[in-house]
Amino acid sequence: MDIERYRSRLASRPDVTEVRVRIAPSPTGNLHLGTARTALYNYLYARRTKGKFVLRLEDTDSERSDERFTKDIIEGLHWLGLRWDEGPDIGGPHPPYRQMEKIDHYEQVADKLLSSGYAYLCYATPEELAALKEEQRLQGKPPRYDNRGRHLTIEDRERYEAEGRLPSFRFRIEEPQDVKWHDLIKGEITVNSRELGGDMVIIKSNGVATYNFAVVVDDIDMQMTDVIRGEDHIHNTAKQLLVFEALGHKPPHYGHVALIFDVQGHKLSKREHGETVHIDYYKAQGYMPEAIVNYLAKTSWSPPDEKLEIFTLAEAAEIFDLKRVSHSPAKFDIDRLNWYNAHYIRSLPLNVVTERALPYLTDFNLAELDGRLELAVDSVRERLIKLCEIKAALRFYFGKTVEIPEDVCKSVLSSDEAKKVLQETLNALSRMPFGDPKGVKQVVDDMGKEIGVKGKNLYWPLRVALSGSTQGPDLGSMISIIGQARVKERLSAALHGAGCAS
Repeated sequence: MDIERYRSRLASRPDVTEVRVRIAPSPTGNLHLGTARTALYNYLYARRTKGKFVLRLEDTDSERSDERFTKDIIEGLHWLGLRWDEGPDIGGPHPPYRQMEKIDHYEQVADKLLSSGYAYLCYATPEELAALKEEQRLQGKPPRYDNRGRHLTIEDRERYEAEGRLPSFRFRIEEPQDVKWHDLIKGEITVNSRELGGDMVIIKSNGVATYNFAVVVDDIDMQMTDVIRGEDHIHNTAKQLLVFEALGHKPPHYGHVALIFDVQGHKLSKREHGETVHIDYYKAQGYMPEAIVNYLAKTSWSPPDEKLEIFTLAEAAEIFDLKRVSHSPAKFDIDRLNWYNAHYIRSLPLNVVTERALPYLTDFNLAELDGRLELAVDSVRERLIKLCEIKAALRFYFGKTVEIPEDVCKSVLSSDEAKKVLQETLNALSRMPFGDPKGVKQVVDDMGKEIGVKGKNLYWPLRVALSGSTQGPDLGSMISIIGQARVKERLSAALHGAGCAS
């Protein structure tokens, strides 16, 4: 990365001395995968440039905003390992960090636009605007405001006010004109003002600022230098640049990231994909935050070493560069995410994985393992894709007996050879070093040689008797973790036909 490029950009902005970026979610729903990736890219950008990362809540949608979504967003971002330098929960030098706490301020700024002629009062009712939209629909035209409020006389305004109409503030968008900027990701972008839907509301009739106005005021107040967000905001950027110009402030630099689609090419949305678009779904399923971060980073960004697949959040922050963010749509491939997750379940410290597994093991009496829970987790984690699978994987370790499917019981345990294996293993229990899985396995192998049985004929009867299945962890580890007393109980039960389902 060319750090000098960032220093020269700051030199062109004497009012700021460092890169400042923000993630500004609307608390109208749970944390979305796309929002999480945008937050991640902003975080990495801030850390790479030694700048500041800010959390701001855009909560002016009073009907849909909910404090439980605020909590979900903050907890989800923290779970991913993202920490901000300023925000509603920790404060900072540019408060408030919630839009609803600065409603009066927005109106004061709008008054300035009104007095300078960049804005005007519009008295159109919701019914009139709905009728206009329906007329345009019938004519096959895209919906847009017809700027009727521009031409009101003093008498018109007085009449509307006498009727009890409450005005909104609308910002003038002159047409035609090209709004141009150099995008940090996409390069040169041009949007014609004809595409922006006419003069836009900046303060609604209830006194609440709209998104495209409040965000400009906030970015000015908080001295944002760069805005990194999804490409669905490109037309919003064009509108916001016009507002910056009208207010006489230099805008931040913008970078628009391609959206995330599924492998069939559909945009990730709750309507289309349900709860699987939310971070808390993956948290509940037992995905590792390290895997989510690693995967989301790679959806649109490639490290300088394109063969690099596995990296930590800190490592990504050392090499992140917007120049290496792709223009192409990102694809959310659950199989690829599962690959990352399985890797982290296998490679993270055992105590970390065990601690994260505890919420899935509440149905079990962990004391039964007598301090061997980490060993049990280690014995099965190689086969796990999601941590929620650990409940089923560890189930056989608990309880005095296991249930053996009838067909498995008949096919594996009914022969004289299988019964001999069970009996000889019972006889060998006193020789087994239960604290040494490899030593335990060696005793089993030696016993097999003594009675002339090997391979699956030796191992399967023991596995089935101890776990109810022919598949599972290393046999020596399994025996060591279950412990001598319960191994004896299970082998004896299987030898006498107990535990087989009928």
